[in-house]
Amino acid sequence: MGLFNKILQVLGFGDEAQAAPAAPSAAPAASAPTAAPAPQAIAVVDVVAKLEGLAASHPEKLNWKVSIVDLLKLLGLDSSLGARKELATELGCPAEKMGDSAQMNIWLHKTVLQKLADNGGNVPADLLD
Repeated sequence: MGLFNKILQVLGFGDEAQAAPAAPSAAPAASAPTAAPAPQAIAVVDVVAKLEGLAASHPEKLNWKVSIVDLLKLLGLDSSLGARKELATELGCPAEKMGDSAQMNIWLHKTVLQKLADNGGNVPADLLD
């Protein structure tokens, strides 16, 4: 499992679909037409609320809104340079940013928040700029 998938997992992406009990289905009568199942809506994850909840109980004061290191620490994930490089590679960081850890970190933070939004996370626009 990639590091970004671990981020999704810690934040609860996909929990609603996995936690929802399967609806009991009666076998259709031979003469009854079968209907296609209704499409499932993607559950929205309130990313900020989850992160602020984690931050409230975390022993360190972490600035997760601007720091990828603090964001990863808050999620209980490896925030080492090696782990961040692995995540940057996984998310397609441009090669010119990979050589400068500060540029890579800025790119990585913005990209992780954007990808959370792309996956159904409710991320405010001011964090995506």
